[in-house]
Amino acid sequence: MRRSLSKFPAWRFGFGQSNSLLVNCVVMRGFNDDEICDFVDLTREKPINVRFIEFMPFDGNVWNVKKLVPYSEMMDAVIKHFPSIKRLQDHPTDTAKNFAIDGHQGRVSFITSMTEHFCAGCNRLRILADGNFKVCLFGPSEVSLRDPLRDGAEDDELREIISAAVKRKKASHAGMFDLAKTANRPMIHIGG
Repeated sequence: MRRSLSKFPAWRFGFGQSNSLLVNCVVMRGFNDDEICDFVDLTREKPINVRFIEFMPFDGNVWNVKKLVPYSEMMDAVIKHFPSIKRLQDHPTDTAKNFAIDGHQGRVSFITSMTEHFCAGCNRLRILADGNFKVCLFGPSEVSLRDPLRDGAEDDELREIISAAVKRKKASHAGMFDLAKTANRPMIHIGG
């Protein structure tokens, strides 16, 4: 590799559905976009899933559309170095576009939140550390579950609160320029 991969501003390890290690990489123009293929190369010998995430606007991350490297551009770079890359069948609720490369043990995925949203199939729900419930990563709307729990809410009442919040979920998030103007928690407070 040309340089240390530690300069990625946001990376997280986790485990996927098949217990493979997930490595999430937020790609930013002029910062780490030249290391995409280095990360893809990690999948050759290791059964990991490297997921490239388009840079997204959140409070505190100094959003600038010029830093966004769109999925199509990342994919073009990967195809040039790994022409055998092929699309895998995604589950309808996947938030990532998944790919395999001949001879590689791992996978490569792209989370295209900014250029090709996947809101219609997204089933992600989040309970935040302060007890608030969030149905969309980009939506500023939150509902407190902590307060009803502290007030002794029964399971049926909590189901109703959650169900009502899910029913209010929008069919798609705003465009990237509107998202940049929307007040939302920093990603570190929301979780992935």
